[in-house]
Amino acid sequence: MKSVIKVIQEQINNMYLIRKMALFEMKSANKNNYLGMAWELITPAILIMIYWLVFGVGIRQRADVPVGDMVVPFLYWLMAGYMVWLFFSQSTTNGSKSIFSRLKIVSKMNFPMSIIPNYVICARFMVHAGLVAIIIVILQFGGYPINIYYLQIPYFAIATYIFTYALALILSTLSALVRDVHKLLTSTMRIGIYISPILWDVSNIKQDGSIATAIITAIVRLNPLTYLIDGYRAGFFGVGWHFIEEPGVTAYFWMVTLILFLIGSMLHVRLRKYFIDFL
Repeated sequence: MKSVIKVIQEQINNMYLIRKMALFEMKSANKNNYLGMAWELITPAILIMIYWLVFGVGIRQRADVPVGDMVVPFLYWLMAGYMVWLFFSQSTTNGSKSIFSRLKIVSKMNFPMSIIPNYVICARFMVHAGLVAIIIVILQFGGYPINIYYLQIPYFAIATYIFTYALALILSTLSALVRDVHKLLTSTMRIGIYISPILWDVSNIKQDGSIATAIITAIVRLNPLTYLIDGYRAGFFGVGWHFIEEPGVTAYFWMVTLILFLIGSMLHVRLRKYFIDFL
């Protein structure tokens, strides 16, 4: 527990630095582009349209998707889920290499290394907030006005942030010692989108009694991202208080998140004194 408390204190004591470095991270990543940070919104828009054309128009033939007691056009359903995946995948991938890619600079500065993956994630979270705002505007024109259930979206945004940081803390620590961890993560992320309810609805999986189908269904349901994505969609489309109506899933998500954070804190605090040896 000492490691957990230490990491939390480092985040609290350096909140201003985290915000400043996150802003610098965003600006430096786009400084050589004519459109600048606009690419942070253009790129996901292009990817969403590609997935919509392939899975919405092509495979699904524009079939609507059930959400609660209503059906939602596939494009809106896809947008609500893909923006969560985009934040998680980019934050986790960038966060995993955040320490080893900055070791030379960090070794000459005096601040805790545990804030490095945090400010990388914070930079992506700012983009995520922009995407949420844009999707809200789009949904207003699509017939899904702002409703009382929008109040749960900040909760799911914070939950996504904490879960992502807990995982990134583990991966960034291991990647600083073994570079192969980052390579493995990059490859795994290409599979991750297909075991999350982003491109297809898990409730529509045909249960044919086969072991493969049962395994796939179990993996998707146990995926913490399923809880987060379903929560965002419940808020956007106004179908209920997801974190209250699914208490078992909520408890499972936070249990997984806390375990990951505990492991990440212990690994980071114990191993970070060896990071400089891997320059």
